[in-house]
Amino acid sequence: MTGAIILLIILIAAFGGIYMMVRFRRPGVTEFRNHVTGDLVPLKMGTTHVTRYGPENGPVLVCIHGLSTPSYVWEPLIPYLTDLGYRVITYDHFGRGHSDRVMRRQNATFFLRHLDQLLQAEGVTGRFTLMGYSMGGAIASAFAARSPDRVLALILLAPAGFDYDVSPMAAFVRKWPIIGDWLQEVFGARLFRAAFSDVPYTDPTAQSIVARMCADAETSGTLAAMLSSARGILSDDQTELHQTIAATGLPVLAIWGSEDQSIPISSMGRLSQANRKAVHIELDGADHGLAFTHPASVAEAIEGNL
Repeated sequence: MTGAIILLIILIAAFGGIYMMVRFRRPGVTEFRNHVTGDLVPLKMGTTHVTRYGPENGPVLVCIHGLSTPSYVWEPLIPYLTDLGYRVITYDHFGRGHSDRVMRRQNATFFLRHLDQLLQAEGVTGRFTLMGYSMGGAIASAFAARSPDRVLALILLAPAGFDYDVSPMAAFVRKWPIIGDWLQEVFGARLFRAAFSDVPYTDPTAQSIVARMCADAETSGTLAAMLSSARGILSDDQTELHQTIAATGLPVLAIWGSEDQSIPISSMGRLSQANRKAVHIELDGADHGLAFTHPASVAEAIEGNL
């Protein structure tokens, strides 16, 4: 019995040592902030990286990125949006890009509080258009359901909140605390890179964004934030929430990739059932990277349906 306890202590110490060694050898976000574009805005919850584009007096469009794609994921789409006259505001979630690593449970309440503070800091008091990509779609939908009087229109790119395909390893990590946190920190960046190793992007811009995403996964606190979001808002089924949005009459445009392996096209059917007034556009041949691989088609869908 004593031997088993000693062995358990040794294993815990070994796993803990590896965890701490891997986590604290990662570069911190402050090491990259001297290269930041846009502004670092101090909010009550923490410093947030915010970038603004387009005419200052244009209609406001706030863009919310996804689980693992900081706000630079919008860069290929930005010129199209500003050509449409929008004043575009993008920001990094806590734990991604240049924003602080705020270690709290990243559930819907967490993300809505962050968005509320951002809007206040940016002086956005009137109604505005809200666009969310992947997990950002779940955040945008939660905001629209809670505050429909503030939103002119809701644009969703491959939105989370319905069906979400993950690997068995990712499912295990999400389900089990402690061991899941250990696996995420020790192997998460490597698995993240492997997931993008065979993505057939030939466009240099798309290749650059994927490379930046993989590099960002090596930043201290990023993997923990991603796991917290996966256990938080990404675990929520948003069917009832979209039924609430439908009852408000808020215009909803949902854009999907026909080859999306993360948010399967079956999600379009589920959103259609929850909100029969929503407009759906399916981009043939697009995968989950549609925000940065098909910016012209996304912009065309927005211009033609809003």
